[in-house]
Amino acid sequence: MKFLSILFLIISSVAFGQNHGNVSNASNSMHKIVVEEVIQTSHYTYLNVSENNTNQWVAVPKMEAVKGEVYYFKGGMQMGQFKSKELNRTFDNMLFLGGLMSEKMMEGKKDGSSHVADVKVTPKNIQVEPLKDGLTIAELFDNKEKYANQIVRIRGKVTKFSDQIMQRNWIHLQDGSNSYGNFDLTITTKETVKIGEIVVVEGKVTLYKDFGYGYFYKVLLEEGKIIK
Repeated sequence: MKFLSILFLIISSVAFGQNHGNVSNASNSMHKIVVEEVIQTSHYTYLNVSENNTNQWVAVPKMEAVKGEVYYFKGGMQMGQFKSKELNRTFDNMLFLGGLMSEKMMEGKKDGSSHVADVKVTPKNIQVEPLKDGLTIAELFDNKEKYANQIVRIRGKVTKFSDQIMQRNWIHLQDGSNSYGNFDLTITTKETVKIGEIVVVEGKVTLYKDFGYGYFYKVLLEEGKIIK
């Protein structure tokens, strides 16, 4: 999974008009890095990071990152003379990674527990009228075993949207309902939405989905379709 994510990232960099030189595999040992600079583009996040007083550039699928944050990673693929046409800039070296692990995720690995994806999500002041033939987010979480592998519909407000990560677009949906702190539903889709839109989404309920790198979802709606 990790290799495929990195490979997809590299293939995508070519598809979206970015050039590179030689490609080589990086060391598979664990690295601890500190973010020194963040550059966001349409599909990727470029980070200038430091490790043992040495700086390097790394590229990951688009994510939220802040200067000073600490992350961990293994492996990756190194590209020499990587040129981003979107930035009109050539980097001497760029290390492509499938993702990063936060300190919280690393703590989870030590005690054997699982962590939900490190996405900053807070409940919004939202009141959305539920569908007569659908579910609320709270109802889905309350009865997740009942709806596992079934197709369901939910109406909600888009609170976050990320595109082209692991060949998927990602929607975060809230409808104002809340089940013991579960108020936000993540949906994977090929469709595009705008933050703030009220949408009806139909998708397959998947439970306990683990994408690796600590990205673990108790409930995930996959293959989401926007119902007009």
